[in-house]
Amino acid sequence: MMAKFKAGLLSLRDLFATAWWIFLIVGIGFVVAYQFVAPAPPKKITITTGGESGAYYQFANRYAAILAKNGITLEVKTSAGSLENLARLKNDEAQIGFVQGGVVEPKELEVEDAENDTGLLSLGSVFYEPVWVFYRGEKMLTRLTELQGKRIAIGQEGSGVRLLAQQMLSANEIQPGDHLIPLSGLLAAEELQQGRIDAAFIIAAEKAPVVQVLLRSPGVKVMSFAQAGAYQRRFPFLTKLTFPHGVADLVRDFPPEDIKLLAPTANLIVRDDLHPALQTLMLKVASEVHGKSGFFQDVGEFPAYKDQMLPLSPEASRYFKSGPPFLQRYLPFWLAVLVDRLIVLLVPIIALLIPLLKIAPAIYTWRVRSKVFRCYGELKFLEDDLKNHYNPAKLNDYRSRLDALDEEAAQLHVPLGFTDLVYTLREHVNLVRRILDKRETQA
Repeated sequence: MMAKFKAGLLSLRDLFATAWWIFLIVGIGFVVAYQFVAPAPPKKITITTGGESGAYYQFANRYAAILAKNGITLEVKTSAGSLENLARLKNDEAQIGFVQGGVVEPKELEVEDAENDTGLLSLGSVFYEPVWVFYRGEKMLTRLTELQGKRIAIGQEGSGVRLLAQQMLSANEIQPGDHLIPLSGLLAAEELQQGRIDAAFIIAAEKAPVVQVLLRSPGVKVMSFAQAGAYQRRFPFLTKLTFPHGVADLVRDFPPEDIKLLAPTANLIVRDDLHPALQTLMLKVASEVHGKSGFFQDVGEFPAYKDQMLPLSPEASRYFKSGPPFLQRYLPFWLAVLVDRLIVLLVPIIALLIPLLKIAPAIYTWRVRSKVFRCYGELKFLEDDLKNHYNPAKLNDYRSRLDALDEEAAQLHVPLGFTDLVYTLREHVNLVRRILDKRETQA
């Protein structure tokens, strides 16, 4: 039993001695391949939203619930709005943020030559943000120029609604001043209801409390943009929407006619160093949350790259063309990431192993046979010496050399598959011994 164990150890030693260079090459390949393996995605990321009463905050909480099922913790941070969100993203205070369309002006560059020096990428637009201009008065207003000289709530500092309102008012030659009030949301609605302001810019979904309150407030009307097409041309990030006749209240028949609205899109913006797997996961979550039909959108319309204020993430580009990665379609997120990393690591190693393993058996066979062939070399030299240069005085030397070769052959440790070589060698040693006996007799 011990002899078999020792023979096995010797065979393993021979195998390692033969294949050590294979292990070395594969080890070097492993180290090189590891340099190209992306690190595992972090377990916690931060999203910057808006106020707690806004849509950004509500959607972010829905994201957090879905991401938690995939083992990712999403920290939700409130903010003053899109401008503060952009600042946080640039300062690495958050990895994901909601940014209203039009807040960043796209560069006038060819796609191939564009240099993104902001460090930010877009995952696409996720929903429309209708612009509601509510006002008081008996007269129906359809143009912003008709608000000249009136007190207008345009949103608080740092918010996207404020920036958009300023852009639209400036295009209508309404200059900044004390008549532009930094109020937004329900506070602006209350001021408008009380008559302390004349109009208010509101950016919110049709179901948002502030919109529902103002739609039902006596004496408050909503502007239908007569120049909606012109605004869309002037500001490409705006989309023309229609608020259908009677949709808010069928009984009161409100609104009494179709209302033309304008809407930027809410965009998911990420830092360009956010892990690619997390970018894809965020797009899957966004599809789940925003992919259904809505008041102003069709099924599957979002997420989509509608606002080109920032370059589209390569992961988002692939997602929009072919959907989620193959592994993430059928495996849990953590397992898909693990398998994906292993593939990157193992493919080059397997590519090295296949040719190496093909030649390894031949090298192993040559190494084992070389032990036997070395003895054959000495045996052949001795046989030639006996045939051509026999010296009776060296008889004892000849016999001792043959005995030594026979002993060496008997001590050779080779795998069972090669033992026939050892026995053949010993037969040939005896053959030379018979030649020696014959020469001795002749002498």
